[in-house]
Amino acid sequence: MNNVKFDIVHSLSGIKAEDWNSLNNGHTVTSYEFLAALEETQNVGEQSGWLPSHLIATSNKRLVGAAPLYIKTNSYGEYIFDWAWADAYHRSGLDYYPKLVSAVPFTPTTGPRLLAADVNIKNALANAILSFTKNNQLSSFHCLYPETEDLSVWKKVGCLLRKSIQFHWTNQDYENFTHYLSSMKSAKRKKIKQERKRLVDNNVKFKMISGDQACEDEWEFFYNCYQHTYNVRGSNPYLNFNFFLELKNKLGKNMLLTIASQSGQRVAAALNILSNDTILGRYWGAKEYIPGLHFETCYYQTIEYAIEHGYKKFEGGAQGEHKLSRGLEGVETNSAHWLAHPQFSDAVGNFLDREGAAIGEYHENLTTRTPFKTL
Repeated sequence: MNNVKFDIVHSLSGIKAEDWNSLNNGHTVTSYEFLAALEETQNVGEQSGWLPSHLIATSNKRLVGAAPLYIKTNSYGEYIFDWAWADAYHRSGLDYYPKLVSAVPFTPTTGPRLLAADVNIKNALANAILSFTKNNQLSSFHCLYPETEDLSVWKKVGCLLRKSIQFHWTNQDYENFTHYLSSMKSAKRKKIKQERKRLVDNNVKFKMISGDQACEDEWEFFYNCYQHTYNVRGSNPYLNFNFFLELKNKLGKNMLLTIASQSGQRVAAALNILSNDTILGRYWGAKEYIPGLHFETCYYQTIEYAIEHGYKKFEGGAQGEHKLSRGLEGVETNSAHWLAHPQFSDAVGNFLDREGAAIGEYHENLTTRTPFKTL
């Protein structure tokens, strides 16, 4: 590794998109275009609490490794919750922020965090990240939703591993939605049929559009729905409209809009992201409440699309046990953590041991509540 140079860059603007993407294996949300769109539309930066501080590794001026990194001054938009850790630091008279995070901002989906083809480069990237954390006297480092195959790298450099639960749908070579429903228990199958029929009876129809084919008015309607979801909870959305327009321009073919209309009047919208063989369910909103509208817009329409177009998996986003009865099953996701303070690191390690056991029991319990027929 003597000929590899490591640098921190506070913007992707000085890196060629093709160089970054050559290390990314086709994952949409860690692509140059997605991460650069966040920066260019100022959804990340000092004002958001996400300061880009990406690590790059070069050899003979060629990019051989990278890691999306952000110095964080809060814990918003992460979906792996460490507020209690921050509070414990504060009550002890210590500063938890700033901290360092490897993640895709506001996007709780598993994917590459160590972008490199060579495992030796991955190991070197992990070591360089912890060195940066220590040298800049940051309280901690957190890798959120890394790929399972990289967990050994994080453990090797001294990180604590944490598990959480998401709900994902897996395509079992279904021929169509009816075939999919036939794999479910009678009561679950009947409920889904009733939910879908109620919407048909209420004259609710759906349109699915590739992001590059959707007009700006349709994107604007989606954003108004997305914004409304936050407003009814008394908060502001993380992402601005310009970000979604950038996605349309840069990654439109990887975006899938679902728009629901009732009697010709648009009432709801959802946005999914297409990434290799996986659909990532991300953003949604509705202008009015209609029973069953959320499940149809966000889940059933997407599952039907996944079956028709041969996608292997649909990730339903963070949390939501209600997804279980819709056919999204509980799966374990991961994160890795390193804390500079030895006593706090020990305390967090003990906590994660207990939490991990509870997560394991919860996951096992979820498998017994599957909506699918058992052999």
